[in-house]
Amino acid sequence: MSTSVDTVAAVDATSGTRGLRNLYYVRFGFAIVWAALVALVASTLNPATIGLLVIYPLFDAAAAVIDFRTSGATRPRTPLYVNVALSLLTFFALAVAATSGVPNVLRVWGAWAVTAGIVQLIVAILRYRLGGQWAMILSGAISTLAGTSFIVRAGGHDTSFTTIAGYATLGGVFFLVSAIRLHRRAARTA
Repeated sequence: MSTSVDTVAAVDATSGTRGLRNLYYVRFGFAIVWAALVALVASTLNPATIGLLVIYPLFDAAAAVIDFRTSGATRPRTPLYVNVALSLLTFFALAVAATSGVPNVLRVWGAWAVTAGIVQLIVAILRYRLGGQWAMILSGAISTLAGTSFIVRAGGHDTSFTTIAGYATLGGVFFLVSAIRLHRRAARTA
């Protein structure tokens, strides 16, 4: 027999899943547009490149706040707080690193990719029962590896941001896959 508490919990989970799915679609769109813009203007470290680089972690922080507010019972509180803090710290660190050259920007971006990837992995594991989280688990794991490669590349003479654009594109695709899987799961249970 279903109680009103069970009903409220089911409605909260459903609206949380819908909010998460919609957020994933938005994150996909943002990542693709952002990556295309980076590929167009980021041949050197210039004001447009710097603007794009610092916008990404701000968007990530905003997305984590929206995730926290809309995901209801499915929200892992502490990791989302950590994600917001890491993204805001990265925003400031990128602004400072941009004044000292591409290698430092790559180091900051790499450190963020590693730490944000670990947080994403934790969040996806905590949300595993929702479905559609395998792509987020893979994305988190790949982010940690990509972040390490950015840090390693910073020691070389590669001054290209195209790999960052590729990283964002792949992350966007993982968000799309998760959104589609959440959408399909909701359609099956409706």
